[in-house]
Amino acid sequence: MKMKVSLLVAVMMLALSVTLKAQSAWPKDISLSSGAVVTIYQPQPESFSGNKITGRAAVSIKKTSKAEPIFGAIFYTAMITTDKNNRMAELDSLDVTNAKFSGVDDQAQVQQMVDAIEKEAPKWNLQISLDKLIASIKSDNNSSTNDQFKNDPPKIIYRNKPTALIVLDGEPKIQKDKNLDADKVVNSPNLIFKEGSQWNLYVGGIWYKSSSITEGWKQNTALSTKLKSVNDQIKKQEKESNDGKEVTEKPIVTDIILATEPTELLQTKGEADYKSIQSTSLLYVSNTSNEIFKDINSQKTYVLLAGRWYAAPNINGPWTYTAADKLPADFAKIPEGSEKDAVLANVAGTDAADEAKIDAEIPQTAKVDKKTATVKVEYDGAPKFKTIEGTSLQLAENSNITVMIDPAGKYFALDNGIWFVSKNASGPWEVANERPKDVDKIPASSPAYNTKYVYIYDNTPDYVYVGYTSGYMGGYIYGPTIVYGTGFYYHPWYGSVYYPRPVTWGFGFNYNPWTGWSMSFGVNVGFMHIGFGGGGYYGGGWFGPPMYRPPYRPPYYGGGYYGNRPGYGGGNHYGNNNININVNNNHNNIYNNHKGVTTKNIDRSKNNITNSKINNISGNNKINNNTGNKNKVGNNNANGNKNNVFADKDGNVFQKDAKNNSWNTRDNKTNNWKPVNNDNAKSVSDLNKQQKARDRGNTRENNFNRDVPNRSQSRPAPSSRPSAPASRPAARPTGGGRRG
Repeated sequence: MKMKVSLLVAVMMLALSVTLKAQSAWPKDISLSSGAVVTIYQPQPESFSGNKITGRAAVSIKKTSKAEPIFGAIFYTAMITTDKNNRMAELDSLDVTNAKFSGVDDQAQVQQMVDAIEKEAPKWNLQISLDKLIASIKSDNNSSTNDQFKNDPPKIIYRNKPTALIVLDGEPKIQKDKNLDADKVVNSPNLIFKEGSQWNLYVGGIWYKSSSITEGWKQNTALSTKLKSVNDQIKKQEKESNDGKEVTEKPIVTDIILATEPTELLQTKGEADYKSIQSTSLLYVSNTSNEIFKDINSQKTYVLLAGRWYAAPNINGPWTYTAADKLPADFAKIPEGSEKDAVLANVAGTDAADEAKIDAEIPQTAKVDKKTATVKVEYDGAPKFKTIEGTSLQLAENSNITVMIDPAGKYFALDNGIWFVSKNASGPWEVANERPKDVDKIPASSPAYNTKYVYIYDNTPDYVYVGYTSGYMGGYIYGPTIVYGTGFYYHPWYGSVYYPRPVTWGFGFNYNPWTGWSMSFGVNVGFMHIGFGGGGYYGGGWFGPPMYRPPYRPPYYGGGYYGNRPGYGGGNHYGNNNININVNNNHNNIYNNHKGVTTKNIDRSKNNITNSKINNISGNNKINNNTGNKNKVGNNNANGNKNNVFADKDGNVFQKDAKNNSWNTRDNKTNNWKPVNNDNAKSVSDLNKQQKARDRGNTRENNFNRDVPNRSQSRPAPSSRPSAPASRPAARPTGGGRRG
């Protein structure tokens, strides 16, 4: 029967509520003031598009404590607000599109229960675990990009001793830095500046010197007075970035490679040490933080870089691109929970790869106040626009943020995930109600490609509801897996101001299922805390636009993401770095850096939703505590029901008999469970898949809780983050970086 839009809204919202303290609290009971109890079994989401979920869930209704329950299924569409930092979401609205109670003739009785729930349920504040959602949605509901990426291998260098890769955005670009009172290389993330005839380089806590930028670097053990002053400032910033802890271990780099073209560094601690992977013909290199494998059958060496696989006769190359679905079959057999299960997200056909693709399509959402949200657009000289191939749009080449003009003469500016519109290139700007018409046609060869992953979902006279997926931050679905970056090199703007572009190579991008993409920066000898332009005026000038900076991942060995291990960060480091360094620096929710934008910080440990303290709009998103509510929501099932009940697409309800490893179906006419006809192989197969997805969702959530404990409570306020982009001039001569 078709329900009203608001019918059973909170029933399903409650059913999707998952908290840190009640991870296994399924099913959920709703005790009504009438004495009736509604039991909601764990929902089965079917698809996710934009900020909308569709799915179904099994339910039961007991009119009295002694009455037999009536089982059925409800079908829903829900809109959500997300907090990807804590991997939680709030259900803002839900439309129950259908409800089926097979074998129940008295639908009026069912409707009475539904009406009672409808009256009280909207008072509760409710959450959903993204990890359970991800595990439940089928990957074939996700679409891959049809755009052509550039997958040619970068220059891949192998070293078996402590080596630093210093990347430059092309040939060295030198500008006078007024804070240093010295010439400085602005197109490198490392600090490189000149004193007299000597160039100084800071790497992993150690100073190096050379008469040339591109070669001849040696450790500097006799710092000048000026260099000592700069060093003191850096150490102070490092300590602030490292939660107030000193960075004590400073391994000396014996080799420094300076790259002016796309380059990646493979590095082992001594000669490569190969170990076997259980149940496969694969070996992996154990004494490296890189993902390096050897296939015994073909004797080929494989390496994973920025989500892409490259193969070579040996570890020294030459390398060729190998698509994720063309790998040797044993890659998909790497056991979850093993030392190298991290790569499964980049192996076609694995559950980890399917879940990574789904995660890439879940947006970070926000609510934008049209009256207070602002943007500052600057140009290095007069605005210069160039047509974006295959579109009717033109892109500004010399702006501090992404600015486009459409054929109608409208200017669109994208700043930290928010679209603005104006009639003039220099404003005034207002929050846009719609995106540029041809934004979805922008090719991967354009530096504005990522803008197609910023969405406008809805708008009112006062607000616009927006969101962005991982593509905006550089993480894309490409074929059967995910990759980082498009592989294209985008030429920067270099005039009186230097504006960099998004990058793919040189930073050791790796994927983690809980925190997304991170970087090891190609140097395995310690964290270069002040290596980036946002890290204070003593930092380097370039990594790319501020929003493209994923968190730093200290080098590690082993650990396993998906099994019973602590996961991300397990194993030993070359350095003694805090793994949370820079994790929350505008990576997980860039909306936190924008005035006039409201986001939700969903506290997993308290099972409620607290407003983000960053740029909140006064009076919005108030939490209804409902202290007078007589109906009770049970996180723990009072009736002792097990979380083993499912509904199919026809509304039939099934129960897993774990003891006999079989399935039963509910007959409401006799109030009994009856064995499923095992001849119906398809039904049993579908049910087994649903059970597996539910189990994986529990595992994913448990692993996240162990992997990143108390993230929402421990992260610093944005104003105290040393490298928060909001505090950095958008277009300072030392390398501003175009945003958006």
